[in-house]
This record gives sequence, C-alpha cells and structure tokens, in this order.
Amino acid sequence: MLSPQETLDTYYLEARRDLLEIAAFLDRYDRAAERVGGKADDESKRDSLLEALSLLAQSEHPKANRAEQLLEHFAKIN
Repeated sequence: MLSPQETLDTYYLEARRDLLEIAAFLDRYDRAAERVGGKADDESKRDSLLEALSLLAQSEHPKANRAEQLLEHFAKIN
C-alpha cells in the first residue's frame, strides 16, 4: 500500500493530464458554440461534466468515495 506522498508522486501527472483533457474539451465546445453563434440544443452532457467537477472540487466529502459519487452522478444523467 502506498503512503500519501507516494500516492501523490505516482498518480499526480496522470490526474493532471486528465484534467487538462477536460479543460481542452470545454474549450473546444466553447469555440464551436462561438463559431456557430449558439450552444448545443441539449447541454446536459456538458452540464453533467461541470457538476462532476464541482463534486470533485469539494475539499471535504462526506463519504470520501469520490469515484462512487461520480458513478452515481453519471448514472442519474444517462
């Protein structure tokens, strides 16, 4: 089992990459909306991702099981 420091050292770059990918996706969406002069008819997928990020941004989680919380969140959407 990894220590807290070893966990950070091992997984930080991978997690940072994933967050950058989400940021790039949101930027692509915004540019597409700007290019066509409007948003998608159904923004529920975009909104779902933003809500998921909000869940992750909470510093204190009551269950401390963020992956399970996200799975439950996405199950409600789809």
